[in-house]
Amino acid sequence: MIRQLVRSYVLLVAVAIALFTVPVAFTLTKQLRDDTRSAVLREADAMALLLGNGRTASCEALEEMAEAYADQIEVTPTGNCRTTLRPPEPDAALTKALRQGEATVDWGSDFIWGEHLVVTVPAHRQAADDGKGDGERSTEGAIVGAVRVTYSTGDMTSRLWQIWGFRAVLAVLVLGVAALLGAAVARRLTRPLRQLNAMASKFSDGDLTARSPVTGPPETQTLARTLNQGAERLDTLIAAQRIFVADASHQLRTPLTALRLSLDNIADGVDDEFVREDVEQATAEVVRMSRLVSGLLVLARAEAKVSAAEPLPLVDIVRERLAVWRPAADERGVTIALRGSADGRPLVLASPGHLDQVLDNVLSNALEVSPDGASITVRVEPRGDKVDISVLDEGPGMSDAEKSRAFDRFWRGQGLTGKSGSGLGLAVVKQLVTDDGGTVALADAPRGGLCVTITLRAASRGGN
Repeated sequence: MIRQLVRSYVLLVAVAIALFTVPVAFTLTKQLRDDTRSAVLREADAMALLLGNGRTASCEALEEMAEAYADQIEVTPTGNCRTTLRPPEPDAALTKALRQGEATVDWGSDFIWGEHLVVTVPAHRQAADDGKGDGERSTEGAIVGAVRVTYSTGDMTSRLWQIWGFRAVLAVLVLGVAALLGAAVARRLTRPLRQLNAMASKFSDGDLTARSPVTGPPETQTLARTLNQGAERLDTLIAAQRIFVADASHQLRTPLTALRLSLDNIADGVDDEFVREDVEQATAEVVRMSRLVSGLLVLARAEAKVSAAEPLPLVDIVRERLAVWRPAADERGVTIALRGSADGRPLVLASPGHLDQVLDNVLSNALEVSPDGASITVRVEPRGDKVDISVLDEGPGMSDAEKSRAFDRFWRGQGLTGKSGSGLGLAVVKQLVTDDGGTVALADAPRGGLCVTITLRAASRGGN
Protein backbone atom coordinates (compact mmCIF):
# COMPACT_ATOMS: atom_id res chain seq x y z
CA MET A 1 0.00 0.00 0.00
CA ILE A 2 2.90 2.35 0.79
CA ARG A 3 4.35 1.78 -2.68
CA GLN A 4 1.00 2.50 -4.31
CA LEU A 5 0.63 5.73 -2.35
CA VAL A 6 4.17 6.82 -3.22
CA ARG A 7 3.67 5.99 -6.90
CA SER A 8 0.41 7.91 -6.95
CA TYR A 9 1.98 10.92 -5.24
CA VAL A 10 5.03 10.93 -7.56
CA LEU A 11 2.76 10.53 -10.59
CA LEU A 12 0.67 13.49 -9.46
CA VAL A 13 3.79 15.63 -9.01
CA ALA A 14 5.11 14.50 -12.40
CA VAL A 15 1.86 15.51 -14.08
CA ALA A 16 1.99 18.89 -12.32
CA ILE A 17 5.61 19.41 -13.45
CA ALA A 18 4.71 18.44 -17.01
CA LEU A 19 1.74 20.81 -17.07
CA PHE A 20 3.71 23.79 -15.78
CA THR A 21 7.28 23.21 -16.94
CA VAL A 22 6.94 21.77 -20.43
CA PRO A 23 4.78 24.64 -21.80
CA VAL A 24 7.24 27.16 -20.36
CA ALA A 25 10.14 25.34 -21.99
CA PHE A 26 8.33 25.31 -25.35
CA THR A 27 7.55 29.00 -24.98
CA LEU A 28 11.19 29.81 -24.26
CA THR A 29 12.27 27.69 -27.22
CA LYS A 30 9.85 29.51 -29.53
CA GLN A 31 11.00 32.86 -28.17
CA LEU A 32 14.65 31.93 -28.79
CA ARG A 33 13.79 30.88 -32.33
CA ASP A 34 11.77 34.04 -33.06
CA ASP A 35 14.38 36.37 -31.54
CA THR A 36 17.15 34.76 -33.58
CA ARG A 37 15.09 34.93 -36.77
CA SER A 38 14.30 38.61 -36.22
CA ALA A 39 17.93 39.49 -35.47
CA VAL A 40 19.28 37.70 -38.52
CA LEU A 41 16.59 39.20 -40.75
CA ARG A 42 17.39 42.65 -39.41
CA GLU A 43 21.07 42.26 -40.22
CA ALA A 44 20.27 40.82 -43.65
CA ASP A 45 17.96 43.77 -44.42
CA ALA A 46 20.70 46.22 -43.42
CA MET A 47 23.17 44.48 -45.71
CA ALA A 48 20.60 44.44 -48.52
CA LEU A 49 20.20 48.22 -48.20
CA LEU A 50 23.96 48.69 -48.55
CA LEU A 51 24.03 46.36 -51.54
CA GLY A 52 21.12 48.17 -53.21
CA ASN A 53 22.74 51.56 -52.74
CA GLY A 54 25.53 50.51 -55.09
CA ARG A 55 27.96 53.21 -54.02
CA THR A 56 31.55 52.42 -53.33
CA ALA A 57 31.31 53.47 -49.70
CA SER A 58 28.23 51.29 -49.23
CA CYS A 59 29.95 48.31 -50.81
CA GLU A 60 32.97 48.80 -48.57
CA ALA A 61 30.66 49.09 -45.56
CA LEU A 62 28.96 45.85 -46.63
CA GLU A 63 32.29 44.05 -46.81
CA GLU A 64 33.40 45.43 -43.45
CA MET A 65 30.10 44.38 -41.94
CA ALA A 66 30.48 40.85 -43.33
CA GLU A 67 34.02 40.64 -41.95
CA ALA A 68 32.79 41.82 -38.52
CA TYR A 69 30.27 38.98 -38.40
CA ALA A 70 32.64 36.42 -39.84
CA ASP A 71 32.76 34.39 -36.60
CA GLN A 72 28.97 34.13 -36.42
CA ILE A 73 27.48 34.43 -39.91
CA GLU A 74 28.45 34.02 -43.54
CA VAL A 75 27.39 36.77 -45.99
CA THR A 76 27.20 35.99 -49.70
CA PRO A 77 25.84 38.98 -51.76
CA THR A 78 25.07 39.09 -55.44
CA GLY A 79 24.74 42.42 -57.22
CA ASN A 80 26.70 45.38 -58.57
CA CYS A 81 29.03 45.77 -55.57
CA ARG A 82 32.60 44.82 -56.17
CA THR A 83 33.64 42.92 -53.02
CA THR A 84 35.77 39.96 -52.15
CA LEU A 85 32.67 38.17 -50.87
CA ARG A 86 31.79 35.13 -52.93
CA PRO A 87 28.32 35.03 -54.50
CA PRO A 88 25.73 32.50 -53.19
CA GLU A 89 24.99 29.23 -54.94
CA PRO A 90 21.90 29.52 -57.16
CA ASP A 91 18.84 27.79 -55.68
CA ALA A 92 15.10 28.25 -55.31
CA ALA A 93 15.44 30.77 -52.46
CA LEU A 94 17.87 32.94 -54.45
CA THR A 95 15.67 32.74 -57.54
CA LYS A 96 12.64 33.74 -55.47
CA ALA A 97 14.49 36.74 -54.02
CA LEU A 98 15.81 37.96 -57.41
CA ARG A 99 12.65 37.41 -59.44
CA GLN A 100 9.80 37.88 -56.93
CA GLY A 101 11.53 40.10 -54.40
CA GLU A 102 10.53 37.86 -51.45
CA ALA A 103 12.72 37.06 -48.48
CA THR A 104 13.01 33.41 -47.35
CA VAL A 105 13.99 31.90 -44.03
CA ASP A 106 15.25 28.29 -44.01
CA TRP A 107 15.92 26.62 -40.61
CA GLY A 108 17.40 23.53 -42.23
CA SER A 109 15.04 21.10 -40.49
CA ASP A 110 11.35 20.67 -39.76
CA PHE A 111 12.17 19.65 -36.14
CA ILE A 112 13.25 22.77 -34.20
CA TRP A 113 16.19 23.65 -36.46
CA GLY A 114 19.19 22.31 -38.31
CA GLU A 115 22.86 23.22 -38.15
CA HIS A 116 22.39 26.54 -39.96
CA LEU A 117 19.75 29.23 -40.35
CA VAL A 118 19.80 30.54 -43.96
CA VAL A 119 18.13 33.91 -44.70
CA THR A 120 17.92 35.21 -48.26
CA VAL A 121 16.61 38.76 -48.83
CA PRO A 122 16.40 40.80 -52.07
CA ALA A 123 18.37 44.06 -52.55
CA HIS A 124 16.47 46.91 -54.21
CA ARG A 125 18.05 49.84 -56.01
CA GLN A 126 18.10 52.89 -53.81
CA ALA A 127 17.30 56.27 -55.50
CA ALA A 128 17.91 59.56 -53.70
CA ASP A 129 15.27 62.34 -53.67
CA ASP A 130 16.68 65.83 -53.42
CA GLY A 131 14.95 67.59 -50.61
CA LYS A 132 15.72 70.80 -48.91
CA GLY A 133 16.14 71.02 -45.26
CA ASP A 134 15.10 67.41 -44.61
CA GLY A 135 18.16 65.63 -46.02
CA GLU A 136 18.01 62.68 -48.40
CA ARG A 137 15.14 60.12 -48.39
CA SER A 138 15.59 56.79 -50.17
CA THR A 139 12.92 55.14 -52.23
CA GLU A 140 12.74 51.47 -53.23
CA GLY A 141 13.38 50.58 -56.87
CA ALA A 142 14.14 47.52 -59.01
CA ILE A 143 15.80 44.38 -57.65
CA VAL A 144 19.55 44.62 -58.23
CA GLY A 145 20.74 41.63 -56.19
CA ALA A 146 20.28 39.59 -53.03
CA VAL A 147 22.04 38.94 -49.76
CA ARG A 148 22.26 35.50 -48.18
CA VAL A 149 23.16 35.24 -44.52
CA THR A 150 24.06 31.78 -43.13
CA TYR A 151 23.88 31.72 -39.33
CA SER A 152 25.28 28.81 -37.30
CA THR A 153 22.73 27.52 -34.79
CA GLY A 154 25.35 25.99 -32.45
CA ASP A 155 24.82 28.66 -29.80
CA MET A 156 21.06 28.25 -30.11
CA THR A 157 21.39 24.49 -29.60
CA SER A 158 23.51 25.03 -26.49
CA ARG A 159 20.93 27.45 -25.18
CA LEU A 160 18.19 24.93 -26.00
CA TRP A 161 19.97 22.26 -23.96
CA GLN A 162 20.26 24.71 -21.08
CA ILE A 163 16.54 25.45 -21.20
CA TRP A 164 15.43 21.83 -21.29
CA GLY A 165 18.31 20.38 -19.27
CA PHE A 166 17.80 22.75 -16.38
CA ARG A 167 14.13 21.89 -16.23
CA ALA A 168 14.82 18.17 -16.57
CA VAL A 169 17.33 18.23 -13.68
CA LEU A 170 14.92 20.34 -11.65
CA ALA A 171 12.10 17.89 -12.41
CA VAL A 172 14.23 14.91 -11.31
CA LEU A 173 15.15 16.68 -8.08
CA VAL A 174 11.55 17.62 -7.42
CA LEU A 175 10.41 14.05 -8.11
CA GLY A 176 13.10 12.71 -5.78
CA VAL A 177 12.01 15.05 -3.01
CA ALA A 178 8.39 14.16 -3.76
CA ALA A 179 9.20 10.46 -3.48
CA LEU A 180 10.87 10.97 -0.09
CA LEU A 181 8.04 13.13 1.17
CA GLY A 182 5.50 10.69 -0.29
CA ALA A 183 7.17 7.77 1.49
CA ALA A 184 7.17 9.66 4.78
CA VAL A 185 3.53 10.70 4.38
CA ALA A 186 2.50 7.22 3.24
CA ARG A 187 4.19 5.59 6.21
CA ARG A 188 2.50 8.05 8.52
CA LEU A 189 -0.90 7.43 6.93
CA THR A 190 -0.51 3.64 6.93
CA ARG A 191 0.94 3.37 10.44
CA PRO A 192 -2.47 2.61 11.99
CA LEU A 193 -3.03 -0.10 9.37
CA ARG A 194 0.38 -1.63 10.09
CA GLN A 195 -0.45 -1.64 13.78
CA LEU A 196 -3.72 -3.40 13.03
CA ASN A 197 -1.87 -5.89 10.85
CA ALA A 198 0.66 -6.54 13.63
CA MET A 199 -2.21 -7.19 16.00
CA ALA A 200 -3.80 -9.59 13.51
CA SER A 201 -0.47 -11.41 13.06
CA LYS A 202 -0.13 -11.88 16.80
CA PHE A 203 -3.69 -13.15 16.90
CA SER A 204 -2.90 -15.69 14.19
CA ASP A 205 0.09 -16.85 16.27
CA GLY A 206 -2.21 -17.43 19.23
CA ASP A 207 -1.44 -14.30 21.26
CA LEU A 208 -4.92 -13.25 22.32
CA THR A 209 -3.56 -10.46 24.52
CA ALA A 210 -2.49 -8.41 21.48
CA ARG A 211 -4.16 -5.02 21.18
CA SER A 212 -3.86 -2.23 18.62
CA PRO A 213 -3.25 1.44 19.58
CA VAL A 214 -6.21 3.69 18.78
CA THR A 215 -4.47 6.18 16.48
CA GLY A 216 -4.79 7.67 13.02
CA PRO A 217 -7.88 9.05 11.27
CA PRO A 218 -11.35 8.47 12.71
CA GLU A 219 -12.02 5.47 10.46
CA THR A 220 -8.95 3.53 11.67
CA GLN A 221 -9.63 4.56 15.26
CA THR A 222 -13.13 3.11 15.03
CA LEU A 223 -11.75 -0.07 13.46
CA ALA A 224 -9.07 -0.40 16.16
CA ARG A 225 -11.63 0.02 18.95
CA THR A 226 -13.90 -2.60 17.36
CA LEU A 227 -11.06 -5.09 16.95
CA ASN A 228 -9.81 -4.47 20.48
CA GLN A 229 -13.27 -5.03 21.89
CA GLY A 230 -13.67 -8.22 19.86
CA ALA A 231 -10.23 -9.42 20.96
CA GLU A 232 -11.07 -8.70 24.58
CA ARG A 233 -14.29 -10.66 24.29
CA LEU A 234 -12.59 -13.55 22.48
CA ASP A 235 -9.77 -13.67 25.03
CA THR A 236 -12.31 -13.79 27.85
CA LEU A 237 -14.29 -16.59 26.22
CA ILE A 238 -11.24 -18.70 25.43
CA ALA A 239 -9.79 -18.14 28.90
CA ALA A 240 -13.09 -19.29 30.39
CA GLN A 241 -13.04 -22.34 28.12
CA ARG A 242 -9.49 -23.21 29.15
CA ILE A 243 -10.38 -22.85 32.81
CA PHE A 244 -13.39 -25.09 32.29
CA VAL A 245 -11.34 -27.75 30.48
CA ALA A 246 -8.60 -27.64 33.11
CA ASP A 247 -11.08 -27.78 35.99
CA ALA A 248 -13.14 -30.54 34.38
CA SER A 249 -10.04 -32.58 33.58
CA HIS A 250 -8.73 -32.13 37.10
CA GLN A 251 -12.05 -33.07 38.66
CA LEU A 252 -12.43 -36.14 36.43
CA ARG A 253 -9.05 -37.61 37.35
CA THR A 254 -10.09 -38.51 40.91
CA PRO A 255 -13.27 -40.48 40.06
CA LEU A 256 -11.52 -42.17 37.15
CA THR A 257 -8.71 -43.29 39.44
CA ALA A 258 -11.26 -44.59 41.96
CA LEU A 259 -13.16 -46.36 39.18
CA ARG A 260 -10.00 -48.07 37.96
CA LEU A 261 -9.14 -49.25 41.47
CA SER A 262 -12.66 -50.60 41.86
CA LEU A 263 -12.41 -52.48 38.57
CA ASP A 264 -9.04 -53.92 39.60
CA ASN A 265 -10.58 -55.13 42.87
CA ILE A 266 -13.50 -56.66 41.02
CA ALA A 267 -11.14 -58.42 38.60
CA ASP A 268 -9.13 -59.86 41.49
CA GLY A 269 -12.26 -61.32 43.11
CA VAL A 270 -13.97 -62.76 40.03
CA ASP A 271 -13.38 -66.33 38.85
CA ASP A 272 -15.68 -66.22 35.82
CA GLU A 273 -13.58 -65.73 32.66
CA PHE A 274 -16.37 -63.90 30.82
CA VAL A 275 -16.84 -61.45 33.68
CA ARG A 276 -13.07 -61.01 34.00
CA GLU A 277 -12.83 -60.23 30.26
CA ASP A 278 -15.58 -57.62 30.55
CA VAL A 279 -13.85 -56.07 33.55
CA GLU A 280 -10.54 -55.92 31.68
CA GLN A 281 -12.21 -54.19 28.72
CA ALA A 282 -13.82 -51.69 31.08
CA THR A 283 -10.45 -51.13 32.75
CA ALA A 284 -8.81 -50.48 29.35
CA GLU A 285 -11.46 -47.89 28.55
CA VAL A 286 -10.96 -46.24 31.94
CA VAL A 287 -7.22 -46.13 31.28
CA ARG A 288 -7.82 -44.55 27.87
CA MET A 289 -10.18 -42.01 29.40
CA SER A 290 -7.59 -41.20 32.05
CA ARG A 291 -5.04 -40.56 29.30
CA LEU A 292 -7.53 -38.36 27.51
CA VAL A 293 -8.25 -36.34 30.65
CA SER A 294 -4.54 -36.00 31.39
CA GLY A 295 -3.91 -34.87 27.82
CA LEU A 296 -6.67 -32.27 28.03
CA LEU A 297 -5.25 -30.95 31.27
CA VAL A 298 -1.74 -30.70 29.78
CA LEU A 299 -3.09 -29.02 26.65
CA ALA A 300 -5.11 -26.50 28.68
CA ARG A 301 -2.05 -25.62 30.74
CA ALA A 302 0.08 -25.33 27.60
CA GLU A 303 -2.37 -22.95 25.94
CA ALA A 304 -2.40 -20.80 29.08
CA LYS A 305 1.35 -20.09 28.61
CA VAL A 306 1.97 -19.82 32.34
CA SER A 307 5.78 -19.99 32.12
CA ALA A 308 8.51 -18.29 30.12
CA ALA A 309 11.24 -20.00 28.12
CA GLU A 310 14.69 -20.26 29.68
CA PRO A 311 18.01 -21.95 28.76
CA LEU A 312 17.89 -25.68 29.49
CA PRO A 313 20.54 -28.42 28.96
CA LEU A 314 19.08 -30.37 26.07
CA VAL A 315 21.25 -33.49 26.19
CA ASP A 316 20.75 -33.95 29.93
CA ILE A 317 16.97 -33.79 29.53
CA VAL A 318 17.01 -36.19 26.58
CA ARG A 319 19.15 -38.72 28.46
CA GLU A 320 16.91 -38.44 31.50
CA ARG A 321 13.75 -39.15 29.50
CA LEU A 322 15.41 -42.02 27.63
CA ALA A 323 16.37 -43.57 30.95
CA VAL A 324 12.74 -43.35 32.05
CA TRP A 325 11.41 -45.03 28.89
CA ARG A 326 14.17 -47.61 28.42
CA PRO A 327 12.70 -50.20 30.87
CA ALA A 328 9.36 -50.16 29.02
CA ALA A 329 11.22 -50.59 25.74
CA ASP A 330 13.34 -53.44 27.11
CA GLU A 331 10.21 -55.41 27.96
CA ARG A 332 9.43 -55.61 24.24
CA GLY A 333 13.00 -55.89 23.05
CA VAL A 334 12.98 -52.37 21.59
CA THR A 335 16.32 -50.54 21.57
CA ILE A 336 16.43 -46.80 22.31
CA ALA A 337 19.69 -45.08 21.29
CA LEU A 338 20.94 -41.50 21.35
CA ARG A 339 22.86 -40.33 18.27
CA GLY A 340 24.04 -37.07 16.78
CA SER A 341 26.77 -34.45 17.03
CA ALA A 342 25.66 -32.73 20.21
CA ASP A 343 29.14 -31.72 21.29
CA GLY A 344 29.42 -28.94 23.83
CA ARG A 345 26.13 -29.84 25.56
CA PRO A 346 23.93 -27.26 23.76
CA LEU A 347 21.35 -25.17 25.59
CA VAL A 348 17.86 -24.59 24.19
CA LEU A 349 15.16 -22.08 25.08
CA ALA A 350 12.17 -23.90 26.53
CA SER A 351 9.75 -23.56 29.41
CA PRO A 352 10.53 -25.78 32.39
CA GLY A 353 8.70 -29.08 32.00
CA HIS A 354 7.70 -28.51 28.36
CA LEU A 355 10.57 -30.44 26.83
CA ASP A 356 10.00 -33.35 29.21
CA GLN A 357 6.35 -33.61 28.18
CA VAL A 358 7.23 -33.26 24.50
CA LEU A 359 9.79 -36.09 24.64
CA ASP A 360 7.46 -38.28 26.70
CA ASN A 361 4.65 -37.94 24.16
CA VAL A 362 6.90 -38.53 21.14
CA LEU A 363 8.70 -41.49 22.74
CA SER A 364 5.37 -42.95 23.90
CA ASN A 365 3.99 -42.81 20.35
CA ALA A 366 7.21 -44.24 18.89
CA LEU A 367 7.23 -47.11 21.39
CA GLU A 368 3.54 -47.79 20.83
CA VAL A 369 3.88 -48.24 17.06
CA SER A 370 7.28 -50.00 17.09
CA PRO A 371 7.20 -53.76 16.60
CA ASP A 372 8.99 -56.03 19.06
CA GLY A 373 12.74 -56.08 18.51
CA ALA A 374 12.76 -52.78 16.63
CA SER A 375 14.88 -49.73 17.47
CA ILE A 376 14.13 -46.08 18.24
CA THR A 377 16.81 -43.53 17.42
CA VAL A 378 17.00 -40.06 18.98
CA ARG A 379 19.30 -37.57 17.26
CA VAL A 380 20.42 -34.14 18.48
CA GLU A 381 21.83 -31.87 15.76
CA PRO A 382 22.80 -28.18 16.40
CA ARG A 383 22.21 -25.91 13.38
CA GLY A 384 23.48 -22.42 14.11
CA ASP A 385 20.87 -20.66 16.22
CA LYS A 386 18.61 -23.75 16.11
CA VAL A 387 18.81 -27.26 17.53
CA ASP A 388 17.00 -30.25 16.00
CA ILE A 389 15.80 -33.20 18.06
CA SER A 390 14.69 -36.08 15.82
CA VAL A 391 12.95 -39.25 16.98
CA LEU A 392 12.95 -42.05 14.39
CA ASP A 393 10.98 -45.27 14.78
CA GLU A 394 10.55 -48.40 12.66
CA GLY A 395 6.79 -48.50 12.77
CA PRO A 396 4.32 -48.38 9.87
CA GLY A 397 4.83 -44.64 9.40
CA MET A 398 2.19 -42.26 8.07
CA SER A 399 0.82 -41.36 4.68
CA ASP A 400 0.86 -37.74 3.51
CA ALA A 401 -2.83 -37.42 4.35
CA GLU A 402 -2.23 -38.75 7.86
CA LYS A 403 0.71 -36.38 8.38
CA SER A 404 -1.48 -33.41 7.48
CA ARG A 405 -3.94 -34.39 10.24
CA ALA A 406 -1.54 -35.77 12.82
CA PHE A 407 -1.53 -32.58 14.90
CA ASP A 408 -5.33 -32.32 15.02
CA ARG A 409 -6.85 -32.90 18.42
CA PHE A 410 -8.49 -36.29 19.03
CA TRP A 411 -7.18 -37.67 15.73
CA ARG A 412 -5.65 -41.13 16.04
CA GLY A 413 -3.53 -42.91 13.48
CA GLN A 414 -3.75 -46.51 12.33
CA GLY A 415 -0.51 -47.77 13.86
CA LEU A 416 0.02 -51.14 15.46
CA THR A 417 -1.77 -50.08 18.64
CA GLY A 418 -2.60 -46.53 17.67
CA LYS A 419 -6.30 -46.97 18.25
CA SER A 420 -5.74 -47.05 22.00
CA GLY A 421 -4.31 -43.52 22.10
CA SER A 422 -6.16 -40.40 23.17
CA GLY A 423 -5.45 -38.45 19.97
CA LEU A 424 -3.93 -35.56 21.94
CA GLY A 425 -0.25 -36.53 22.07
CA LEU A 426 1.00 -34.73 18.95
CA ALA A 427 -1.43 -31.86 19.51
CA VAL A 428 0.16 -31.30 22.93
CA VAL A 429 3.63 -31.58 21.38
CA LYS A 430 2.89 -28.92 18.79
CA GLN A 431 1.33 -26.57 21.32
CA LEU A 432 4.26 -26.84 23.75
CA VAL A 433 6.92 -26.50 21.05
CA THR A 434 5.14 -23.55 19.42
CA ASP A 435 4.85 -21.81 22.79
CA ASP A 436 8.64 -22.03 23.11
CA GLY A 437 9.18 -20.51 19.66
CA GLY A 438 10.01 -23.78 17.93
CA THR A 439 8.54 -25.98 15.23
CA VAL A 440 7.68 -29.65 14.84
CA ALA A 441 7.54 -31.58 11.55
CA LEU A 442 6.79 -35.13 10.42
CA ALA A 443 8.70 -36.98 7.72
CA ASP A 444 9.42 -40.52 6.55
CA ALA A 445 12.25 -42.25 8.40
CA PRO A 446 15.01 -43.83 6.29
CA ARG A 447 14.07 -47.33 7.49
CA GLY A 448 10.36 -46.98 6.75
CA GLY A 449 9.02 -45.55 10.00
CA LEU A 450 8.20 -42.02 11.09
CA CYS A 451 10.65 -39.21 11.86
CA VAL A 452 9.45 -36.52 14.27
CA THR A 453 11.76 -33.47 14.11
CA ILE A 454 11.49 -30.86 16.86
CA THR A 455 13.35 -27.60 16.25
CA LEU A 456 14.03 -25.32 19.22
CA ARG A 457 15.89 -22.04 19.60
CA ALA A 458 19.48 -22.35 20.78
CA ALA A 459 20.56 -20.35 23.83
CA SER A 460 24.04 -19.00 24.51
CA ARG A 461 25.96 -19.91 27.60
CA GLY A 462 25.91 -16.31 28.76
CA GLY A 463 22.11 -16.09 28.79
CA ASN A 464 19.18 -15.81 26.43
